[in-house]
Amino acid sequence: MERISNLAKVIGLPPECHARLKEALTHRTFAVEHGIDYDNQRLEFLGDAVLEMIHTNYLFHLYPDLPEGDLTKIRSALSCESMLADLARKLELGKYLLIGRGEIGSGGNDRDSTLADLFEAVLGAIYLEAGFEFANNFVIDLFKKYCPDPKEQLLSLNPKGRLQELSQHRWGAVPVYRLFRQSGLQHMPLFEVELLVANFVAAGSGGSRKQAEIAAARNMCRYLKAGG
Repeated sequence: MERISNLAKVIGLPPECHARLKEALTHRTFAVEHGIDYDNQRLEFLGDAVLEMIHTNYLFHLYPDLPEGDLTKIRSALSCESMLADLARKLELGKYLLIGRGEIGSGGNDRDSTLADLFEAVLGAIYLEAGFEFANNFVIDLFKKYCPDPKEQLLSLNPKGRLQELSQHRWGAVPVYRLFRQSGLQHMPLFEVELLVANFVAAGSGGSRKQAEIAAARNMCRYLKAGG
């Protein structure tokens, strides 16, 4: 299948290691619509455990002087929904996803929760097909490229609180959040929020209003850190 072969090339999997990728790409809505007796949820479960082991080992050796509490916080940040969704977008995993027609219409293949689950499912497939060493190298290479100093994640674990402190100190004002769109299916909604502070505007989305506000605050923090 061309979809599988193209994704395997992106990941770097050899031809003999493609069998599980179709399962990893099958969203439950697609499975229901087409009467398929599998979806990617089991592989997501496995990939989540593999990812935790990879991050634990990586951070333990990368930061030998950090206490357990900080290492746990960093690991949680590296495994959070928005981080994994960002990595999935870097790899363009959404375009390979087999998803139901209703979900396509509501942008489900670009939803943070769906993409984060997809990343973990693909990782689970990689682990089963190519082994832990390959899966480990795949994940670590991504983080070295897109998050070279994971310790910085400690600064963004509470982006709403951090942004409020910054905005009060810099402008004497607090951020204002406004819900401007709610879409998606009832069991899988998408909230989109606009954030206003001083003369700056940012946006964020998530499966709940709270998640969308956190995403907007994180985007604003990144923008201001970059010199905005």
